[in-house]
Amino acid sequence: MGIAASELRRYVIRPTLSYLGCQHSGADSFLLAVAASQSALGAELDSQRGHGLYGISDSLHYRLWDSYLAKDPDLASLVRGLASQHAFLTGPDLELTVNLRYATAIAWMMVQASRLTLPAEDDVQGMARIWRRIFQPRGQLQDFVSAWQTSVRPLYQAESTIL
Repeated sequence: MGIAASELRRYVIRPTLSYLGCQHSGADSFLLAVAASQSALGAELDSQRGHGLYGISDSLHYRLWDSYLAKDPDLASLVRGLASQHAFLTGPDLELTVNLRYATAIAWMMVQASRLTLPAEDDVQGMARIWRRIFQPRGQLQDFVSAWQTSVRPLYQAESTIL
C-alpha cells in the first residue's frame, strides 16, 4: 500500500517544489505520475530500479550531485537542507527511501539537470517521453500513461467537480 496521491501532492510534492522556487504548473503532476510509475506511490520503496518514491539509482543520485548540484553551491545547499544531517553523510541513498521531501527535490533536480522542458500538463505522452528519458530509459510509455491515468487524472476530476 502506497501513499494517497492527493496527500503526496499536497504535503510533499507541492511544498518541496515551492521550497525550490519551481514555478512550472505541471511539475507536481509530472512528479506524482513518476512516483506512481516508479514505486506505485511508495508501495515499493527499494527495488532494482532504484530507491524511494521516484526509483532513483545510486549512480543517478551521485551523478546528479557531481555533475549538476556541485556546480551550483547555493542550489546544492538548498537541496542538502532537506536531508537529515547525520544520515545523509553515512547513507545518502537511504535518504531517497526514507525522506520524501529530499527524494522529491532530487527528482526535480534530475528534471532541471536534463534541460528538457516539461510539456503542458495535459500532454501525457510528452510527459511520458520525459519520464522515460530521465527516470526509466527502458520503460514503456504506456506504463507512465497508465500511472498518470490512475493517480493524477482522478485528482483533476475531483478538483473540477469541487469548482
